[in-house]
Amino acid sequence: MATSGRRQPVTPLSRRSRQSPDSSLQTSLASRTSNPDNMEVKNEEEDTPIPDVNERLSYVRPSRELLEYYRKKIAEYDDEHEMMNRKLDQYRMTYMEQHKLQWELRQREEEIAELQKALSDMQVYLFQEREHVLRLYAENDRLKIRELDDRKKIHQLLAVSGVSEGEVSYFFKEPPAKPIIPQRQPHRVSSQAKGVPSQARGESTSRQHKGKRKVLGVVDQNASPSDQDRYNSDNQTLTLQVEALQAQLEEQTRLAKDHVDGLLEDRRVKIEEYEARRQRDHDKIQTLLEKLTKTQDLLYDSTKDFLELRYEGRANERRWMAEKDQFLRELDVCKQQLNISRDKVLNVSDEALDAKQKREVEVEALQYDLEQAVKMSDMYREQVIQLEDERARIREEGDVSKDIFKERTDKMSRRLQLMNARYQELEKRRNLEVEGFKNDIKMLRAKLKEMEKQLYKVTVGLGEGLEEQRPDDLDLVILRNVRRTAGRSKKLMDELKQLKSKVYGMENDLKHL
Repeated sequence: MATSGRRQPVTPLSRRSRQSPDSSLQTSLASRTSNPDNMEVKNEEEDTPIPDVNERLSYVRPSRELLEYYRKKIAEYDDEHEMMNRKLDQYRMTYMEQHKLQWELRQREEEIAELQKALSDMQVYLFQEREHVLRLYAENDRLKIRELDDRKKIHQLLAVSGVSEGEVSYFFKEPPAKPIIPQRQPHRVSSQAKGVPSQARGESTSRQHKGKRKVLGVVDQNASPSDQDRYNSDNQTLTLQVEALQAQLEEQTRLAKDHVDGLLEDRRVKIEEYEARRQRDHDKIQTLLEKLTKTQDLLYDSTKDFLELRYEGRANERRWMAEKDQFLRELDVCKQQLNISRDKVLNVSDEALDAKQKREVEVEALQYDLEQAVKMSDMYREQVIQLEDERARIREEGDVSKDIFKERTDKMSRRLQLMNARYQELEKRRNLEVEGFKNDIKMLRAKLKEMEKQLYKVTVGLGEGLEEQRPDDLDLVILRNVRRTAGRSKKLMDELKQLKSKVYGMENDLKHL
């Protein structure tokens, strides 16, 4: 039994049972020596040799109870080994699950960082778009003011050109089908047909000058509008500019306020993240301190148990030495009672010493195995406790991280919905502005065509007026007026062409938006 394949820790009961064959032999010898009948038989058989100790031990059989005890111990150790393997497998699964949770948590944190970066970029793009819209508003106001200035210039030019007799000439892209200068015979018919436009032009001219001037011939061709009209037009232009600048200032103020609100919101979110990180670190430090305290307590308990076990082992060793001394004394008594010769006693004592030395070696080996088993059990116990604490901590951290991630995702989703709604509103506003620009361009084109028609009517009306006043030299007067006003009409056409090009440029800009 002592030389089994696997060394297992042995209890004191098993040690006593191991020593039971020697003790049973000694007790049997003592009982034989204490009996007088046996003494007489020995006296009679003094000449017969005494059997060897090994021969006597061969007759001693281990009891069934001892064998059953060792079988149970081996089965218990096997079950304990299997249980430890199962616990190790469970620990491995727990550790893998922990790594998986940590990896998922890291991925979620990366996704949150990407979403935050995308949200910041979206805010930057939104502010850039709003600045662009404000620039478009400013450009629109500037163009409207410029349009008013151009209208005033056109009215002034029309007023200047309407003062003289027939100073305005109209240039066709293609030669007209009818002559510009009508004949004298169909003059009355044409004057009657064109009387209404001439009268309308006269009324519009009188409304523009507020009744202060009349359309005369060559006398007032270089006259300018009054100072009061000029001041009124300048004041109106400046008022429009001030209103446009005030609107731009309000929009810029609103944009700056929104920008500051966005920055404050980002600051608040960063502060919340910092507080959450600090609280998480604080909880982690607290958990580590608690684990350190528990570990120190476990170390103290383990050291105390180890010292107690070592004390018990030394006490058992002293008890075994006392039992050994007692057995040796009993053996000496038995030797004296048996009157064994010196040589035989020496032979028996040498063999007994060899057997005792073997037993001591076995006892030391068993003690070493016991110490190793105790150390391994303590080490496994500490590892199991540490793993259980680590698993509880990881589970708590996983729950906390899940809650934090859920809250952050909810906040990010709400902010994303809000930003999407704002962006849609800006897109609708931009579409409406583009549509308004297109309508303004259409109106400007219509007004330009109407102005061309009115210019043509004015030209024809002036020709008719000259024909009524001076029917004799009408052609000569018209040619003289055409020559005199060629430069001014050319300048007016250049300004009209520039205005058309600007309108076309605005249309192209709106198309490219």
